[in-house]
Amino acid sequence: MNKNTSIKGKQEALRRQGTLNPRPQAVKAPLFKESEFFDPQDLPQVKYEMLRQVGKEVKTVKETAASFGFSRVAFYQIKKRFEEWGMAGLLPQERGPRGAHKLTDEVLDYVEQALTQDHSLRAAALVDRVKDRFGISLHPRSLERAMARRQKKSKL
Repeated sequence: MNKNTSIKGKQEALRRQGTLNPRPQAVKAPLFKESEFFDPQDLPQVKYEMLRQVGKEVKTVKETAASFGFSRVAFYQIKKRFEEWGMAGLLPQERGPRGAHKLTDEVLDYVEQALTQDHSLRAAALVDRVKDRFGISLHPRSLERAMARRQKKSKL
């Protein structure tokens, strides 16, 4: 296996894990230019070395963060997550809302009531009713999953 194949394999592994640095070219820290061990594409490694270097060097947080491709604000966010979670805090978080944020208890109560009145209603028709009543756009499958979770909880 040659060096290029090895690099491509590592890039693919980082991509699959969600740890591929989207901006490796922004990493200007000498450490990442001088040694093959330090990989600017490995986002957790870049974050860790940035945090470690702030403790070692006399440079400001702003200078250090910039040399690793981050803002000062991002540095403090990364530092806080690292202090709370250790190495796991350096892994990227999933973006977007957590959970079925549109499907409140009020919406699900309404859907249950509609189903009680008409058992033949399917998810697509229920989604239309929810949109008319609450002004919320939902995917039928999201509604089905939320209702299944609710039924499962009620059986416990």
